[in-house]
Amino acid sequence: MPSPVLGILTLYLNDKKHLEEKKVYEMMIEEGQKLGIDVYVFTPSDVNFSKELIHALMYLPEQNRWIRKWRSFPDLIFDRCRIQRGERFQELLRFRKKYAHLLFLNRPLRNKWTLHQALNKKALFRPFLLDTKLYGSTADVKLMLKKHRLLYLKPINGTGGRGILRIERSSKNGNTLLVQGRDQQRRILSPRKIEIENISTLLPSADTKTRYIIQEGVQLKLPNGRVHDYRMLVQKNKYGQWECTGCAGRIGAERSVTSNLHGGGRAAEMNELLSKWISLPEKRNEVRETAEEFGIEVAKYLEKTYGDLCELALDLAIDKKGHIYLIEVNPKPAREVFIEIGQEEVYRQAMIKPLEYSLWLYKQKNSSFL
Repeated sequence: MPSPVLGILTLYLNDKKHLEEKKVYEMMIEEGQKLGIDVYVFTPSDVNFSKELIHALMYLPEQNRWIRKWRSFPDLIFDRCRIQRGERFQELLRFRKKYAHLLFLNRPLRNKWTLHQALNKKALFRPFLLDTKLYGSTADVKLMLKKHRLLYLKPINGTGGRGILRIERSSKNGNTLLVQGRDQQRRILSPRKIEIENISTLLPSADTKTRYIIQEGVQLKLPNGRVHDYRMLVQKNKYGQWECTGCAGRIGAERSVTSNLHGGGRAAEMNELLSKWISLPEKRNEVRETAEEFGIEVAKYLEKTYGDLCELALDLAIDKKGHIYLIEVNPKPAREVFIEIGQEEVYRQAMIKPLEYSLWLYKQKNSSFL
């Protein structure tokens, strides 16, 4: 059986053809060589549709340099494209549609609202889900504030903490709100105190093109005032089975309402962070086991619902009682959180597992034709 060719599908970040995860791809290409997988990187704009060829980006580890080479279409495609605004993303949508018949390791997931609705259909998941509504007007926020003291307003397709608002009712005066957040460029907005009847001045207009969800918040501030959560990575292994690769804590930057590392946050070991709230080691182990089981069940369910997947990241909140809440699901997870806490082998496994899975999938597909 010939060696499989894996194409990593990504998007340029700008017109200068900058790649966001270049170091990640270098490591995956090098590890792919060891496994006998030919790996290259490409974007939809590198495809010559008439000749059915790709002007691929290829990394040469022994020379530590990148080259361009015209290549045939790969046997498998690992889609690492995150949502963008503009023509590059529209080009991606056209590529996915035209080549939907090809063998993808992972298919696109839906937005935050659709995923919440899908998970809410399964009774097993409901205890882990936060109260979530689709934002239509200021009245929706006011109604949710009657039920919950803390809310988050999020773009349904947002990533990296962009455009998120944290809205909290004052414990002293229920008509006063503290509003914090980030703009679309991830910049931290100055905290504002505002009366509830004036909240519309800080909320998106009803006719905005960006849609939002309103989500119940969990009190996640540490004694130093910084928010925290947990990033759990679940991936398929070399046998095509889902497993938890790792889970790490994330602590937000000062005055940040999110914990994203790209927004200035830092990583921490899960047990270290859990121990600040849950003193009993047995309870911490129980929480971790429950979180891992939940993550794997979510991955299985979403794959069954939306199509092929090979990895997911779950952002989790864990309160002082050890209750686990799903904040959101990320189908194109970064891996830096593990290297930041010194878990180099977990980081390496996070790179290798999609490669091992692609090798398993290639063999499965080809053996079925023998």
